Amino acid sequence: MLPVVLAITGASGAPYAVRLVEVLVRNRVPTWLIVSSHGWRLLQEETGIADEAGLRAATGGDWAAVTVFTDQDRGARPASGSAPTAGMVICPCSMGTVAAVAHGTSRSLVERAADVTLKERRKLILVPRETPLSLVHLRNLTAVTEAGAIVLPAAPGFYHRPAGIPELVDFIVQRVLDQLGLGIEIAPRWQG
Repeated sequence: MLPVVLAITGASGAPYAVRLVEVLVRNRVPTWLIVSSHGWRLLQEETGIADEAGLRAATGGDWAAVTVFTDQDRGARPASGSAPTAGMVICPCSMGTVAAVAHGTSRSLVERAADVTLKERRKLILVPRETPLSLVHLRNLTAVTEAGAIVLPAAPGFYHRPAGIPELVDFIVQRVLDQLGLGIEIAPRWQG
């Protein structure tokens, strides 16, 4: 199984990222994890997770299928198109990261890996959590979509009558899993 590249950036929505890591870890999906400096700050502020050890503990502990890369290493494996992957998810995805991906700046490993994912025509899933959206945001989201990315806003549905925040988080994480084609079920489906 090819690895999924998972990046965590500084947009609000750390619970989505933590749950996605947990599901990937528990299902032994090979994962290349990149957390930006703003991503670490986000994890600390929203979940109390301060470092890799904390993230490991919060997501099941068995990271045998996880490889961690530092965002400063633009020469790491996710930066090369010759390293095959199953695609990339940026969850949550800050509007700054959306802008960088839209314009191909590649100033970090997260941005370079996203650029490579697009140029190799692999699946790139961006999970922005911002509101309201400015015209600049909308134009950048349009640009990444035109380049081949999937914009999957962190906007959960309510038809399944969620009883709490975990069900809202799982609603979005399920959509990410579906886009990756992993066949993992964690949330109820629309029954019509």
